[in-house]
Amino acid sequence: MRSRFFLIAVFFLCVKTYVLYKFGFRIQSENPLQEVLLLMNPISSAVLLIGLSLFFSGKVRNIMVVVLSTVGTCILYFNLLYFRFFNDFLTWPVLFQTSNAQDIQGSIVELVRWADLILLIDILVLLYILFKKAVPLHLRSNREVVAMLAITALLFSLNVSVAQLERPQLLTRAFDREMLVKNIGIMNYHVYDIYVQSHSKAQRVFAESSDIDEVIRYRNENYKEPDADMFGIAEGKNVILISMESIQSFVLNETIDGEEITPFLNQLKEDSYYFDEFYHQTAQGKTSDSEFLVANSLFGRESGSVFFTHAGNEYNSLPEIVNEQGYYSTVMHANNKSFWNRDMMYLQFGYDKFFDIASYTVNEENSIGWGLKDVDFFEQSIDLLKSQPEPYYTKLITLTNHFPFELGEEDKMINEFDSNSGTLNRYFPTVRYMDYALEQFFERAKEEGIYDESIFILYGDHYGISEYHHRAMSLFLGKEKLTPFDHVQLQKVPMLIHIPGHEPKVSHSISGQIDVKPTIMHLLGIDTREDIQFGTDLFSKERPSFAVLRDGSFITDEFVYTKGSCYEKASEQETQLEKCEPFFEKAKLDLGLSDKVIYGDLMRFYQ
Repeated sequence: MRSRFFLIAVFFLCVKTYVLYKFGFRIQSENPLQEVLLLMNPISSAVLLIGLSLFFSGKVRNIMVVVLSTVGTCILYFNLLYFRFFNDFLTWPVLFQTSNAQDIQGSIVELVRWADLILLIDILVLLYILFKKAVPLHLRSNREVVAMLAITALLFSLNVSVAQLERPQLLTRAFDREMLVKNIGIMNYHVYDIYVQSHSKAQRVFAESSDIDEVIRYRNENYKEPDADMFGIAEGKNVILISMESIQSFVLNETIDGEEITPFLNQLKEDSYYFDEFYHQTAQGKTSDSEFLVANSLFGRESGSVFFTHAGNEYNSLPEIVNEQGYYSTVMHANNKSFWNRDMMYLQFGYDKFFDIASYTVNEENSIGWGLKDVDFFEQSIDLLKSQPEPYYTKLITLTNHFPFELGEEDKMINEFDSNSGTLNRYFPTVRYMDYALEQFFERAKEEGIYDESIFILYGDHYGISEYHHRAMSLFLGKEKLTPFDHVQLQKVPMLIHIPGHEPKVSHSISGQIDVKPTIMHLLGIDTREDIQFGTDLFSKERPSFAVLRDGSFITDEFVYTKGSCYEKASEQETQLEKCEPFFEKAKLDLGLSDKVIYGDLMRFYQ
């Protein structure tokens, strides 16, 4: 058979894709139709990818079969590495965030397994057949090309048709990448992602000044009056934001071998305004997403990072707003200024200065993992804070509690956890170290006279332990198995507002990072009526108890909606979908209109 080599390559890529679905990406089938789709969708994408070899002839065609099989393997493997930490699939914006590559080498090494070499077996077999066996040479045939395209189109159409039966409106739900991969396949998903990203780029070109009107109406309808007792109470005070790397709320008030994981934060929240139902709302942009949310009260992109894709947009960011009120605004983060494209994005946000790694003394003794240890970072930041004109608005971003959670023995204050996940095991000592660093910072702030003249806002930037480690997490939480409901609950991150001299208070209102900007503005006595924002002051007595996550999941006082299912919070069990339906429209508008502002760069039309 003349096309035997081609078919062998297609077969290998299909098998490899399916095996990774089940054991690498751990995609589960809930019914026989979903299993049929998992078996079907690798075929059309494999035929399309390797079918490109048909545009060549002779020996080059056979070589291209091997090259394209290798390309397919690389696509699968890069997604596998990404999935092992982020529990998500790559998008094109992420692939083009190359300026971050040199800073994440250690994390990538942590994700590689020796068993991954199995993915090269088919490539080696193809090379053996190509050079050791007599593979027929082919002349280029337009008929073969047309036939290949027709077969690919037929297979894809059949695939999508079956997928639509399983999941109606599939291609309008691009925020759920796992659903897309499960139904149309990982290769076809990447082709579809190109279309989605191109469409988002085109929105700016075709945006008109009138497009902002819908956003303004929605803003006006959802404006909530601030609490009169809290409005302006921090006016003239320094504002110190602390972005706590990768911390989740489940570590608070917990112990390892009888030792508290976060003794300082446990104590601080008893002396602060503490929000125990506060969620991170980040996606693939992780820390940069949290920065974007806090600065703008807009959601980040559902794929990639706004810091890369829309750094040239107009924004009405919090640093610029407080500048107009006489505040000196800065960021302190001992990392390369170009990481996450911060140097460019901070200019757009209106920061007066970025104290990056060049502002700190970093050496082998005081650094580990991603860079300067938190204790040294806070110690050196005290002098930088003292050098600033007052009042100032300063954000400090911690670093030590970052995947892969490395820490020297001399800095470990509690034991590692004992589970099958090295990542989770190492997580607790680095959280404990960050907690200690925070304690030292507060003590130094008091010694230097900074404490009494400032308010402190501490929040978790994003999750540290992904869904990939649920088996180990279930052991720590004492549960037999974690459900999608549990996964959403694990997206809670600490949120504390510490104002020296104020009585502590715990808020159970559902909230998220989108709410930080209006809260700070009201604390400083700044009116938010004319600002474009999608959050609500955390202290407002009129605020809705609601938070929507970037993947479309949302949380209310009674229900959690995620992955197409509605859960009752009281019982933690799935319930009728109709109970969550009253909140679908708000979740859709919050995300959709925020996207419209970003993709259309609509703030350029707003005065």
